[in-house]
Amino acid sequence: MRILIIRHGDPDYEHDSLTEKGWREAALLADKLEKEAINYIYVSPLGRAKATASLTLERKQKTAEERDWLREFHAPIKRPDAPERTHVTWDWLPEDWTAIPEFYDSLHWTEPAVMQSAGVREEYQRVTARFDALLAEHGYVRDGNLYRAERRNRDTIALFCHFGVECVLLSHLMNVSPMILWHHFCAAPSSVTTVYSEERREGTVSFRISSFGDTSHLYAGGEPVSSQARFCETWDCEEERHD
Repeated sequence: MRILIIRHGDPDYEHDSLTEKGWREAALLADKLEKEAINYIYVSPLGRAKATASLTLERKQKTAEERDWLREFHAPIKRPDAPERTHVTWDWLPEDWTAIPEFYDSLHWTEPAVMQSAGVREEYQRVTARFDALLAEHGYVRDGNLYRAERRNRDTIALFCHFGVECVLLSHLMNVSPMILWHHFCAAPSSVTTVYSEERREGTVSFRISSFGDTSHLYAGGEPVSSQARFCETWDCEEERHD
């Protein structure tokens, strides 16, 4: 089985939709995905993901199933450097999160007090349990840190969602802390991550990422990659986000 995890296009967060650039990205993404043999499509209930998926669905004359757990991962924390307001779970300053050893551990990353007070473990477990339920629908059942092929197939499923939850899903498949993915990987708007199943011994399945955050469709269409996914490359760059 193949899984395509697709981030929404350049977002208009105020209206939970896409910017003009985001719509251009979605159109170029539809050009790319039109050529893909996609069997099932699932989409976040949030507007920016549904808008991104809409052009692909129209092009392929398909419908998508909405899954609430594909919405952006939601367990707001009070970041140590700014406790007066909440932040998304993964928005930490590097000097803060890297100083906490538990964040590197797949079993203990939710144990620091800031995560416990925000219910991060419970939300992570809720999302990953729903993800496993979807994989089971397609024949792959979680068995410890691996999967059991009860109905092996070469289907392709596409998930239109968001960066934060994308990293959660990948961390679950790889059995690593999502903090590593949230802070060291960059999935730009409209990017595509491709994951394959591997069955090296009959019935025992693991998943491998063959490409992460692919934006080749944007390059092919002459559309610059959005900087929404990252912060400034150097401190003196005024055009990019600092925090």
